[in-house]
Amino acid sequence: MAETFELEVATPEKLLVREHVTEAQIPAANGYVGILPGHSPLLAELGTGDLTYVSEGRRRHLAVSGGWIEVVGDRVRVVADIGEKADAIDLKRAEEALSRARDRLTHPPAGLDVARALNSLKRAQARIDAATHK
Repeated sequence: MAETFELEVATPEKLLVREHVTEAQIPAANGYVGILPGHSPLLAELGTGDLTYVSEGRRRHLAVSGGWIEVVGDRVRVVADIGEKADAIDLKRAEEALSRARDRLTHPPAGLDVARALNSLKRAQARIDAATHK
């Protein structure tokens, strides 16, 4: 059995990751999926969260949201609506976005789209988690 698999993470704008990795933790719509070499084929909806993977013995982080996860053979593809590497995240902006989202949910204005506000909250938290390597 192989010791690694190829992980590709892409958004409509760019390819974020194409590396051989030993493991990955990917946020699916209904919870995290742990991937190791030899994983069964899988097609799942991508959720919002901190995608982590281990490459060259080092754990790396990305914030992702929306899209699809595909596992076939020794290749894992993540096509994300939104994705950002941890080192590219402006932590201060992410914390401000989280604060605004919490504020909207705590003191909702008339006509608030609650689902959209919750998604904003989840995306901000995912960015903070990736940036602070939680």
